[in-house]
Amino acid sequence: MNFVDELRWRGMIHDCMPGTSEMLAEGMATAYVGIDPTADSLHIGHLVGIMMLKHFQMAGHRPLALVGGATGMIGDPSGKSEERNLLSEEILRHNQDCIRTQLLRFLDFDTTLPNAAGIVNNYDWMKGFSFLGFLREVGKHLSVNYMMAKDSVQKRLETGISFTEFTYQLVQGYDFLYLYEHENCRLQMGGSDQWGNITTGTELIRRKTGGEAFALTCPLITKADGGKFGKTEKGNIWLDPEKTSPYAFYQFWLNCSDEDTKKYIRIFTLFSKEEIEAMEAEQDAAPHLRILQKALAKDLTIRVHGEMEYNQAVEASEILFGKGTTETLHHLDEKTLLNVFEGVPQFDISRADLGAGIGLVDFLADKTAVFPSKGEARRMLKDGGVMINKEKVAEEFIVTPAALLNNRYILVQKGKKNYYLVIAQ
Repeated sequence: MNFVDELRWRGMIHDCMPGTSEMLAEGMATAYVGIDPTADSLHIGHLVGIMMLKHFQMAGHRPLALVGGATGMIGDPSGKSEERNLLSEEILRHNQDCIRTQLLRFLDFDTTLPNAAGIVNNYDWMKGFSFLGFLREVGKHLSVNYMMAKDSVQKRLETGISFTEFTYQLVQGYDFLYLYEHENCRLQMGGSDQWGNITTGTELIRRKTGGEAFALTCPLITKADGGKFGKTEKGNIWLDPEKTSPYAFYQFWLNCSDEDTKKYIRIFTLFSKEEIEAMEAEQDAAPHLRILQKALAKDLTIRVHGEMEYNQAVEASEILFGKGTTETLHHLDEKTLLNVFEGVPQFDISRADLGAGIGLVDFLADKTAVFPSKGEARRMLKDGGVMINKEKVAEEFIVTPAALLNNRYILVQKGKKNYYLVIAQ
């Protein structure tokens, strides 16, 4: 597989330095992508770079993930409007360990392979550098004029840029030089906003060693409506299930627009061109079936969280569409239950009242306001239009602690689409 051609048809190339394809054709090469360890989890914005490394490894080359322990202490000005908070070494090391675990789901680190993936941390080679040593070894090779011309610097001149951020490109440039000299790494990849930082590295390599290195960037992922990819009202979509539940992760991809999904399925999955085009034809013929969204959501949820979590996310999704059962509800953990019924009306009841048992009509009209009156509650119960935890109930039903989901919640359904969550306090 030709790596550059593979990325090109997937829409994953923004800029590619001349000679990159020819260098890769010479044999197994090494490339790296930098990951900023400012959190203890990757989010889906990182997946583009990770998928570039995945395709690189599948093409027979050796991928490196550089966790920026040193650069994370400084902060990259690219695409930022203000300087970020700096993190301690202890926090950065913790974040690195968490990121390493998540990368195992995407890259093959089997050391018996000639192109086994690797993880490096630039703090390991930067920590011993003195300020004067860095100026002598790195600073003298690039002019201020060269550094000032970078877009990441130009865009910050009006709001102000600290010396710390200004020198970021030198630190990232030295990373590339270090990996060039110690790992025979000749290619750095990243988002299009990293082009300036990456080419600083290729220039430093040329000036210090006379060698040739290459740069390849992918487009920054956007949504068709202009919104920021990977962001919701609650913030980033994380790979850590504690930060974003597998259900919410699955729902994010399932709810993508048709236009966005046609782009995302090329970037974030390993489906072949033929497979994707076949699915697109099905989608165009029957858009309501959302073939592409389901394939994208399934592929990524299984890859990131596992098949069991995917199946649970599908079951949880079906609850809202009438397919869920009482058994399904009882299988849901508290976080997923609250995710599924986010935004539905909620009522609090006393756990003490519940312990004595509450008649269903009183429960629906007095203890909660699911119905405005007992008469209306009785009428709908007579018509079989009320469900407790997805099970039809009659007026004689007594609500007891046995009805609690996760020992705290009762789900009431009125008619086909009206849900209410009752919380025992």
